Amino acid sequence: QVHLVESGGGLAQAGGSLRLSCAASGSIFSFMHMGWFRQAPGKQRELVARITSAGSTNYADSAKGRFTISRDNAKNTVDLQMNSLKSEDTGVYYCNSVWLGQDYWGQGTQVTVSS
Repeated sequence: QVHLVESGGGLAQAGGSLRLSCAASGSIFSFMHMGWFRQAPGKQRELVARITSAGSTNYADSAKGRFTISRDNAKNTVDLQMNSLKSEDTGVYYCNSVWLGQDYWGQGTQVTVSS
């Protein structure tokens, strides 16, 4: 079983920055692919950024050049640094892990960007 806890959400102005962090339980963190998803009001949950167990990353087009995903296997954490925030970045951000074909989710953290 994998338990994920997000932190770092809040209110930011357009053009500002926020850093999200996700702490994972267990001893298998370094083997898991990790990701950040976002769900805006009235919309489906969508991928923002992903980092594989080997450290390869990929981003949604909307996040490229502004967001950076990183992981610290010693601390069992995955972070999302969000810069140049836009109002359309508003939503609930969820940490995700994939292990043996199963998805695990955190409870989500709210990010609100005011224009």
